[in-house]
Amino acid sequence: MSTRSNVLVTGGSGYIGSHVVLQLLLSERYNVAVIDNSANSHPESIKRVESIAAEETGEDQKVRLFQGDLKKKADVENIFSYFEQNEDKKGITGVIHIAALKAVGESAEKPLDYYLNNIAASIQLLEVMREHNCYNFVYSSSATVYGEPPKVPIPETSPLQSESPYSRTKVFFEQMLKDIANSQPDKWRIISLRYFNPAGAHPSGKIGEDPLGKPNNLLPLLAQISVGRSYGQLKVFGNDYPTYDGTCVRDYIHVMDLAAGHMNALDALDRDEIFHDVGPGKAKAYNLGTGQGQSVLTMIESMREASGFDYQYQIVERRAGDVPNLTADPALAQKELGFKTVRDLKQMCQDTVRWQKGNPNGYRN
Repeated sequence: MSTRSNVLVTGGSGYIGSHVVLQLLLSERYNVAVIDNSANSHPESIKRVESIAAEETGEDQKVRLFQGDLKKKADVENIFSYFEQNEDKKGITGVIHIAALKAVGESAEKPLDYYLNNIAASIQLLEVMREHNCYNFVYSSSATVYGEPPKVPIPETSPLQSESPYSRTKVFFEQMLKDIANSQPDKWRIISLRYFNPAGAHPSGKIGEDPLGKPNNLLPLLAQISVGRSYGQLKVFGNDYPTYDGTCVRDYIHVMDLAAGHMNALDALDRDEIFHDVGPGKAKAYNLGTGQGQSVLTMIESMREASGFDYQYQIVERRAGDVPNLTADPALAQKELGFKTVRDLKQMCQDTVRWQKGNPNGYRN
């Protein structure tokens, strides 16, 4: 009989999700199920994840991919029931909840979609978990919960502020998770991971970020421009911020390090000592970042070195809502989860370029 636990990853065929699924397979400690509606992803990523895992472990591990929608309760119940009736009948023992809509600008245009997907569907997921006695939960939150922070690097104790419907969904759901944990302190174990700026790709170049339409984030935009995708003039929004070169600073974390952070969190859920300073329930949030901020101009120059592409850009007015500096203080995750970042900016850019050059149209080649 297998000693492996069954873990469900929501949004597991997306950019972050696929790298998390890979980390779980590489550990050879988990059977992995994925639910994804392919709205912002492609099932091809899971095939490639299985291929990479087989190459690196020498073991043919299969991901149970369920095409489904978290907004449909039956789709979620189907997965939990499947694992109770198959796969050693042990049921799902933990959930890593990554699936979400995540574009700040779009959230202002389509707030109802964001509340339905990021809150209503997530509540339904928790309901199904409770009905099937599954109480281990790792949640993908975001550094946007800090708004414009009073202190940088940003500790987890920084006040939460919501500047957009998207960030509101993250702030509210984090607070809701605390309420749920407090209501059943002997059952729920919850860790929220506040991502800073995930970037990069697996070094094989087989999986990476494949946004639909024009990328919202800087690195995939630069990567696509370098392989001939045209989005008009590259714009830098503002160069008069109180940062080292006047442009906005962000904490870019390699997606493989971020994925490893999910493993750290999943492994830490059964350690009572990490919850000693919260309560009565066991719900806690951690930053996942490097602690090193990089400006827009630094990122352009780093991608120029990695790709050999001569980026031409125009400095334009500031963009409404942009915060000057979002850099993590990752000390708590390092101390309590054993989290660490091992890949630097150069590798992040090289891996991004390798992925994009090998897959100029993403998974839709």
